[in-house]
Amino acid sequence: MQVEPLALSGPTELRVPGCPRPVTFGVLVTFAYPVEGDDGLEVRVATTRPETLLGDVAVAVHPDDPRYQRLHGRCVRHPFSGRLLPIVLDPRVEPDRGTGALKVTPGHSPPDLALAATHGLAPLSVIGDDGAMCPPGGGWLQGVHRFEARQRVVAALAELGLLRGVQDHAVTLPLCSRSGDVIEYLLKSQWFLRCHQMGQRAREAVTSGRLQLLPKFHEKNWKTWMDKGLVPVPAALVGSPGPRVPRRGPPGPPRPQSFGGSPPGPPPTPRGSGWWDATRTKPERRLLDSSAAPPREIRLQQDPDVLDTWFSSALFPFAALGWPQETPDFQRFYPTSVLETGSDLLFFWVARMVMLGQQLTGHLPFSKVLLHSLVRDSQGRKMSKSLGNVIDPRDVIAGATLEELQQKLRHKLLDPHELSVASEGQRRQFPHGLPECGADALRLALCSHNAHGEDVRVAVGSFLSSRRFCNKVWNALKFVLAAAGPEPVPAAPEEVDPEHPLDRWVLSRLARALEEFERRMELLEVHGAAAAVQSFWLRSFCDVYLETAKLRRGCPEARRTLLLCADLGLRLLAPFAPFLAEELWQRLPRPSVPPSVCLAPFPAPQSLARWRRPEAEEAVAAMLEAVRVARGLRELLRLGSARPPAALCCEAPVAAGLRALAPSLRALAQTGPLRLLPPAAEPRPGWLSVPAGCAGSLRLRLTGLVEPSSAQSSLGARARSLRQRLEAPGSLQPRQVAALRAELARLERTLESLEDPEFWGDPEGRGGDPDSWRGDPDIWGGPPEQ
Repeated sequence: MQVEPLALSGPTELRVPGCPRPVTFGVLVTFAYPVEGDDGLEVRVATTRPETLLGDVAVAVHPDDPRYQRLHGRCVRHPFSGRLLPIVLDPRVEPDRGTGALKVTPGHSPPDLALAATHGLAPLSVIGDDGAMCPPGGGWLQGVHRFEARQRVVAALAELGLLRGVQDHAVTLPLCSRSGDVIEYLLKSQWFLRCHQMGQRAREAVTSGRLQLLPKFHEKNWKTWMDKGLVPVPAALVGSPGPRVPRRGPPGPPRPQSFGGSPPGPPPTPRGSGWWDATRTKPERRLLDSSAAPPREIRLQQDPDVLDTWFSSALFPFAALGWPQETPDFQRFYPTSVLETGSDLLFFWVARMVMLGQQLTGHLPFSKVLLHSLVRDSQGRKMSKSLGNVIDPRDVIAGATLEELQQKLRHKLLDPHELSVASEGQRRQFPHGLPECGADALRLALCSHNAHGEDVRVAVGSFLSSRRFCNKVWNALKFVLAAAGPEPVPAAPEEVDPEHPLDRWVLSRLARALEEFERRMELLEVHGAAAAVQSFWLRSFCDVYLETAKLRRGCPEARRTLLLCADLGLRLLAPFAPFLAEELWQRLPRPSVPPSVCLAPFPAPQSLARWRRPEAEEAVAAMLEAVRVARGLRELLRLGSARPPAALCCEAPVAAGLRALAPSLRALAQTGPLRLLPPAAEPRPGWLSVPAGCAGSLRLRLTGLVEPSSAQSSLGARARSLRQRLEAPGSLQPRQVAALRAELARLERTLESLEDPEFWGDPEGRGGDPDSWRGDPDIWGGPPEQ
């Protein structure tokens, strides 16, 4: 339940649940209390809640108010019950507000309760749990709804000649967010815990390192709370700021207290007279019974109330395992290792579990707590039904049209204005509804967000991106199964030691991904582990290895590597996409045991450490850099399907590593004949040279493929467009500005080369012949590698 304040500037009629007629709020009623004695004096008080007059126990005035100096120490008589109410002096009364006299109703007002406690006044409750008047409210109002009683009390005051006026008055009503009813303050019997020692033990658990809070910045808040927030709270101080033992919550563990009284009469009730018994065991209770009175004269009854959600959930780590009995489950599973929850529950839940866990079991319930950020919408707003920005996970899984989302809104408890705002919010945020993405895409998208940072902003685009990733994995496995042939030969990881550099490279990348996965999970950085798995599947396996494996169809070594990467890659993926991983893993050729990927041994980084091949990773990194540059030039110059001859100028060690990767480089870069040259090789006309990072420099032959004037005009126009965008960067993000500047620099370098007259000249008539260079005699343009 949440309390929502409703501000009213004057008289306003509202429908209240349970009341047969509309109720007018925003009215101030002034009436008179006759002063006891024969001098005809009276004290006027004003209230917006005249029904609570029956619960008044005093009238308070400021000690320095001259209007009431002669009334100090006197009493007023209640107009209905005839009780004498003392006039008390309290500096908290504001003389300039209203009449300067304050009716004290501690049973139904928190400020009045504090004032009454100061003056030793007993509270009086006249409104019951059902919102109806109850004793000692008087028989004439017994069972009458509180707002119906309001009108009757005003009418009775007028009949007695004590009504002094009714006027408009601004008021703020506390409303229940669920029922829309007006909140009524009621006194309840409560138990409070002395938490100082438990709080200090919880603080010491964090400072000593026995309990780790992640991210670590939560530790400061934890220490501050334990030092200042959880203080000793005597059970008699109702309303003190310490944690209480709640009651009247949803079904939960029974409260351990019993209450008792002395016959004759009906059984005692928690609200009635009598005393409470909070002893722990039945022998103690019998001893207490014997010492208090003869056993036959004491009647004990279990408190029917239960612990509420937060308090019972504090017992969950051990109560769910059979505590207080030493059950096998309790002995095996308690304490646990890691708790993952929202950062907003650090003190609502985590602190209570830690304090009660140590107090009742002697052990911390867990050793690590991962506190994830709050999940918000794509604009950073809190998800709220009234804003229409709530994303139901079931709609992400199965998909939902905009009309279906709107229909769900109409079935929620929203007033017409909130419904209108929520419907418009849904139309703006989900104009085409929510596409069907599946449970794995939902899970993977949520795991990919950095839960250690600021609030997590969830957008539909992240689910679609994860769905596309899942589709790519599915298609990759289709290729693997087709390439494996009718009689694949699965091999155990320890039996695989390939010779080809690309096979060594992809297994090295897999081992590196596994190491990163384990390191991130040890740090509870789930997003980093998910990123390591996705990076292997996308950038290593699908984008590179599968494309090069197409050139080696029928190669047994390539088949074994494909199957091994698919098997171990699916085991890595299973924690984030369990349904997809299970479906595809079942299709792989494998032994019958284990029967599920969930039961398959998770690969250990130590067992795959022998796959780490830094030299293979360096060679393939050089190849991929040359591929990136070549693809960029092809896109820049709009070469289409043409495959120009290429030359790579690099140092001898790099050339040695690249020599075996020739067919793969040509296939990925989409070039014609390719040659290795020393860095100092003389440039030739018609060949465009660009830096290629660790691969040296790449040269492409453009003679006959690019028309000089047309290419210069096109590149010049694109460069001018980029300059114009960079001159007004107000709408661009820093990353976008950096990307545009890099693209502009590349355009300018290419344009400068094309504008050089010597670039297109070929005085010796052999600018397009790479064999004219004196260098490495090997030209790579033969059949695909086997």
